[in-house]
Amino acid sequence: ARMGPLQYLFLCGLLHTQTYGSRLRQEDFPPRIVEHPSDLIVSKGEPATLNCKAEGRPPPTVEWYKDGERVETNRENPRSHRMLLPSGSLFFLRIVHGRRSKPDDGIYVCVARNYLGEAKSRNASLEVALLRDDFRQNPQDVVVAVGETASFECQPPRGHPEPTTFWRKDKTRLDLKDDRITVRGGKLTISNTKKSDSGIYVCVAANMVGERDSEKAQLSVFERPVFVQRPVNQVVLVDESVEFRCQVHGDPPPALRWKKEDVDITRGRYDIRYEKDDFLLRIKKASMIDQGTFTCLAENRVGKAEASAYLTIREAPQFVVRPRDQIVAQGRTATFPCETRGKPQPTVFWQREGSQDLLFPSQQAQGDSRVSVSVNGELTISPVQRSDAGYYICQALTVAGSIMAKAQLEVADALKDRPPPIIRQGPSNQTQALGGMSLLRCQASGDPEPTITWRKNGANLLGKDTRFSLLEHGSLQIQSTRLSDSGLYTCVATSSSGETSWSAYLDVRGLPSPGPWQIQDLKVASERDITLSGLKKGIVYEIKVRPYFNEFQGADSESMTARTMEEGEPQINSHF
Repeated sequence: ARMGPLQYLFLCGLLHTQTYGSRLRQEDFPPRIVEHPSDLIVSKGEPATLNCKAEGRPPPTVEWYKDGERVETNRENPRSHRMLLPSGSLFFLRIVHGRRSKPDDGIYVCVARNYLGEAKSRNASLEVALLRDDFRQNPQDVVVAVGETASFECQPPRGHPEPTTFWRKDKTRLDLKDDRITVRGGKLTISNTKKSDSGIYVCVAANMVGERDSEKAQLSVFERPVFVQRPVNQVVLVDESVEFRCQVHGDPPPALRWKKEDVDITRGRYDIRYEKDDFLLRIKKASMIDQGTFTCLAENRVGKAEASAYLTIREAPQFVVRPRDQIVAQGRTATFPCETRGKPQPTVFWQREGSQDLLFPSQQAQGDSRVSVSVNGELTISPVQRSDAGYYICQALTVAGSIMAKAQLEVADALKDRPPPIIRQGPSNQTQALGGMSLLRCQASGDPEPTITWRKNGANLLGKDTRFSLLEHGSLQIQSTRLSDSGLYTCVATSSSGETSWSAYLDVRGLPSPGPWQIQDLKVASERDITLSGLKKGIVYEIKVRPYFNEFQGADSESMTARTMEEGEPQINSHF
């Protein structure tokens, strides 16, 4: 086997001793380390000792190495801050550590030697404790509502050893005995917050170097808006005054506003104001347009709240068509219209003067199937008998009031030679654009003078919609036509001599949805004429002209609208 230098010298010495006699004392032995140095973390500028103790005979000399290089001590340089103690330990008067120079930081090993050999200690690290000033994450201000959870995030500055963290509130260390407060890592969590939790919070990082304070963070615990008084549903008549009230508490005091059907209300028709702690909305004279849902909204930094109330407007009954006196021949039909409106829709019933019996719609008179009232409130007696002569009273009733009208029925002798009314001009079939005005003409004559009424698809028409109006001579006018207005309209002329009717269809059409713009590149033959080709029939076009020359374009002209004819060939040329 191959031996190292020390073993080789030792064997040679042994042979020499056996041959020539010994000068080596039997008690000499090589060095061994009996106390190894331990890892150290030391604050900058503080003293420190790396222990090392060795045994051997003769007593070994001790040297220290840092990161593989021999350490200079006071024995070589009296001005050195490192001292080699008699025991072999390395003593630092003060630890030197700077941003650029870190002479004492490193891995140390002590080596003990005598003429019989050497021994090395275990490695020991000497590290300088560090705690930087800047937090890796500072806590931020937090705003919560009472009862919510508040959290502060904190990452301490870099340090060695790794710093621990704790929290101060208003300069006092936070009491972690409160079950609502938890700290995990650098995160502070406060559950079910109270107003008393508000304050200034600071995260504190600490190690053997000292403490560092984070930036201050404010915790604001506010109260969500809470209604003390909510608006209540109200029912009023047209022209009566209305007042809604709401009262809200919160911290900070919430901003309040009113909405109607999800649209913010601005002052004008509605009077909005504060009255002590109440937030008021007043309507001086209510109308039908005011009916709907009114909502009081409250909002502050931590929440919103709203409370709604419904306003119901009642309109007293009014007559749309009043019954009129009539002279009807025996055996003919007597019809008394009685159309009303109101909010809610009035209940209409008839009563013959002097009788206690009431006759309601879809109900026949007791013991007399000749007398009936339609769902529209129209009283019909057929065939008329002389005993039917008298006064008939139409009454309309709602929670908002009642009205009544009286008409007289005179029964004449049977008029066999009188013809029924004649409709001299009746309505004609029409096609109208959506949103326009339509006029359905009807003029009638007869003896006696006939009464004109209108029906749509067989149902009595007037009084149901304010867009429909009966003109002086009997024609029907419809404003702002709708698609639902399409149908069969019938003019009915009625007198004691009989009844005559004339019908026509009204077709209301909407314009088609606009399509994409189509571009035609044309060379202008003159400055006034442009011819477009390839247009579809029966279509409304919006047309604009844009001039250009090479790559330069001008502004669009004003648009004009034109409609192509429905009849004709598919390819239609239009000249503008």
